[in-house]
Amino acid sequence: MRIAIADDDKDVVDYLGNIAEGQGHVFVPFADGDSLANALLRDTFDLVILDWNMPGKTGLQILEWMNESVDERPPVMMMTGRTAKKDISDALNAGADDYVTKPEDPNVIAARINAILRRGTGISTMETTVQHGDYVLDRIEQKVRHKQNEIALTAKEFELIDLMFRNRDRTLSRRYIMETVWRTNAHLTTRTLDMHVSRVRSKLSLTPENGFRIFTVFGYGYRLETLTNGA
Repeated sequence: MRIAIADDDKDVVDYLGNIAEGQGHVFVPFADGDSLANALLRDTFDLVILDWNMPGKTGLQILEWMNESVDERPPVMMMTGRTAKKDISDALNAGADDYVTKPEDPNVIAARINAILRRGTGISTMETTVQHGDYVLDRIEQKVRHKQNEIALTAKEFELIDLMFRNRDRTLSRRYIMETVWRTNAHLTTRTLDMHVSRVRSKLSLTPENGFRIFTVFGYGYRLETLTNGA
């Protein structure tokens, strides 16, 4: 999963980033509220970990701004040194999904991160076989069956369609897809991603007749849409 961490204390960002990476997640650091807000308009995150007191927009202002400005709002964990009950209630009422006071044990932070991410995806991390309409994905064998017909996919094609099905009806930025599937975007061309999307669309026959389609969001990324026949 891809996590945005916003705190003006670099040591705190690095500390939380190490915890996230230890759980197999990717983190993107932000030192102020304004840069985080700009990123939320053009990129995709599975979770935002947010400090309260930052330059630019404060953590509470970010929460209120997200409610008005971000169509597909990721869950937010507020992590701050503020312990007043009013601060906690204000943050939760503004849309925070969790509130953690500093300092906190790293094992507790990791557990809270994973709990929010599980709720966000609605998928247990223990599931090895999942079904979406007539498509069955075997994550152990990295195979897809459609109406009992096995479809041959490369490892990256499987990871791509698994990611899209996990996030169906959610728009994913190109950067999010590249970092999640290829683990980096430094040496990956746009054409590489577009070719993989095209192949997956064709191999799986993702058409209205089969209940799904991959929709291109110009200048942003892709969305796997559930249509009338989709589950």
